[in-house]
Amino acid sequence: MHLNKLPLSGAGESLTTAKRIWMEGPTCAFQLAIRACITRSRQRPSPHRSLPPNHPPAAPGIPRAARPGQPHAGGEGGGAGGRGARPRAGPREVGAAWRGGCGLMQVFVTRRIPREGLAALSQAGVCSIQQWESDEPIPRSELLAGVAGKHGLLCLLSDRIDKEVLDAAGSNLKIISTLSAGFDHLALEEIKKRGIRVGYTPDILTDATAELSVALLLATCRRLPESVEEVKNGGWTTWKPLWMCGYGLSNSSVGIIGLGRIGQAVARRLKPFGVKKFLYTGSRPKPESAVEFQADFVPLAKLAEESDFVVVTCSLTPDTKGMCNKDFFSRMKKTSVFINTSRGAVVNQEDLYQALVSGQIAAAGLDVATPEPLPTDHPLLSLKNCVILPHIGSATYATRSAMSVLSANNLLAGLKGESMPSELQL
Repeated sequence: MHLNKLPLSGAGESLTTAKRIWMEGPTCAFQLAIRACITRSRQRPSPHRSLPPNHPPAAPGIPRAARPGQPHAGGEGGGAGGRGARPRAGPREVGAAWRGGCGLMQVFVTRRIPREGLAALSQAGVCSIQQWESDEPIPRSELLAGVAGKHGLLCLLSDRIDKEVLDAAGSNLKIISTLSAGFDHLALEEIKKRGIRVGYTPDILTDATAELSVALLLATCRRLPESVEEVKNGGWTTWKPLWMCGYGLSNSSVGIIGLGRIGQAVARRLKPFGVKKFLYTGSRPKPESAVEFQADFVPLAKLAEESDFVVVTCSLTPDTKGMCNKDFFSRMKKTSVFINTSRGAVVNQEDLYQALVSGQIAAAGLDVATPEPLPTDHPLLSLKNCVILPHIGSATYATRSAMSVLSANNLLAGLKGESMPSELQL
């Protein structure tokens, strides 16, 4: 058979033909020619990647050591790429040889996500997927173009879904599924007005975020990052009685702002450290939850005054925005440590900086900030008594994988007009 007669109308036909010719014993050069033709049939330049139903996607960016159930993970605010993802300067153009059939609903995915989630979408047989193929956030212009005419949108916390995006999508858009527990990036009033349903992933990241909260608290109060730097830069000269001393949890009082799922999980993990008393505040008392920790419901001001450690795990709402401000920090003990793993906007960062510089509080640990990422010249980054992480509360392989699957299942249920596993009630 001559090369120019190979049926290259689809990757499946090409592979079948190639296998038959291979068995007939072609020359090495002819084998290479066939491979080149097959490759060309799969690759057509496109800024997005299209996947049909029943076609499990490849998993770019998965570390070689990763096993099934361990997709790549990274900073929560920056998407699901991060650790294990191949470094790229920008979006990668991927061929779009696989195309959905007629009558399928159209879905746009705004980022590369763990493969389990994308596989759940593509194998469902109900939608054709277009995906922005990058670990980095999608440019605004590409988001507006990509969402046009789509029936479903799977987005991330870093994607601002506002009136402009909804207008660009048009009347087809019926479901938005966000791969996040938070939803302050969504214009909910506008979404509700248009009758669009919203899915999110609130429960899956509870354990991972609680673990990170405790780790950040310990790293901050025991000055671990500062100690590591001293070892590296030669500051460790000998043992000194008061050098690198911090504060311990034993016999302490811990105040939790927001005793929801994550707040309770944090308290549950801190209790074995010998915490003497738990305080909490929020929109209302939760005696059924507080009884496990013998936690007392108190006003915000009293929590600030009596806590040795303050952990913020509440949602961002109009009531909680800027809640931790100058007045709040002025009420805290000079030996207190402040931890925030909720949302950056809950804290007035200028007031926090002044509290740390003046010695009003001992230290702070943040997994969230405003903006994200925090500029490298931000004043908070200059302080030894402020530990800042890049929003990695949910960054475990298992958690990010489960979040991607739940967001996919939310999207599929919305497309089919069924009840979502986790729907945000608007």
